[in-house]
Amino acid sequence: MSDATPPRVLVIRLGSLGDLVHTLPAVAALRASLPNADSDAGVIVEAAAERAVAPTVGMDWVVEEKWVPLIQMVAGIDRVIPIRRSVAGHFDCVHRLRQERYACAVDFQGLYKSALLAWRSGAPRRLGFDRKTAREPGAAWFYTECVTPGGRHMTQLNASLAMRAGARTPVGMHFPIHVPDEQVDNLAAKLPLTSSGNPYIVVSPGGGWKSKCWPAERYGELCGEIWRRHGIAAVVNAGPGEDELGAAVIRASSPAKPVLLCPSLVELCALVKKARMVVAADTGPLHLAAALGTRVMALFGPTDPARNGPIYEGGKCGTVLRNVSDEANSYKRGDEYSGAMLSLTVEQVVAAVERELGARD
Repeated sequence: MSDATPPRVLVIRLGSLGDLVHTLPAVAALRASLPNADSDAGVIVEAAAERAVAPTVGMDWVVEEKWVPLIQMVAGIDRVIPIRRSVAGHFDCVHRLRQERYACAVDFQGLYKSALLAWRSGAPRRLGFDRKTAREPGAAWFYTECVTPGGRHMTQLNASLAMRAGARTPVGMHFPIHVPDEQVDNLAAKLPLTSSGNPYIVVSPGGGWKSKCWPAERYGELCGEIWRRHGIAAVVNAGPGEDELGAAVIRASSPAKPVLLCPSLVELCALVKKARMVVAADTGPLHLAAALGTRVMALFGPTDPARNGPIYEGGKCGTVLRNVSDEANSYKRGDEYSGAMLSLTVEQVVAAVERELGARD
């Protein structure tokens, strides 16, 4: 690396939405500690520490193409580098990474595909989780430094990587997502209930595994009860391919008339940011809402809220509703609703939502 080349740090977290959100506090702490290479940046970019004039430290993030709009809204990221899910996409991404000549790469994903990107980036310093923590233990072979993280929640595990890379100990959770005002205005024009100033809740019935989701019909009954008792409207968030799932919520929601929305990622940010509350299982929209400061009611079954629960700015935990179950913390993936999630009744969830709506900040 020539003296004229500013040192650069590469963040690797390819997806998914919830995992990306839980990586943000670690990235924010790292970015805040590295404004230039003559302070704590010397920990990351050791070669730069001996220079008389320290250049600005750049920070880039490589992420799956579908999540690029989210990372583009994250303060402190200089370049967002997309990777397509194909062999050609991988090699195109590697070619671009090698052109940047990174001094350090931090892999928050812990998979072979992310560790390979760190290695092939050419960064002389590559950090990732140790074999016991990485999702694919063999990924650790590609790091120059393997970190045994402290804490239990994913934000804490990620913070351990950031601190090893040179960040100061995070004082609190910070989610630097900046939703453009024009996106909020565009959403208001698209959804009359948001422009009227009336409160609304968002329900998000989808998710990566059906075994950690709550039935669509029960979300519909929840919408109907909240409308009947409190006159609060609902928006049903349907992700790609979830149109029928959203329609099932609508059909079960009488006397309410929820609005079905299939938003873009940026629209989803605007939608949950302005909502009175978001009700969802352990899925990306739930964690995004909490990160943006919106009250959440998290419905948990086979996943562990102590590890994957919603976190607000500053580190306060979001509200979690969960029944005691033999399936707790099993992380068992499946194409059917789990017994743990089916044990959550509509009455339970309505009561919990009402308590949360009546709570003071």
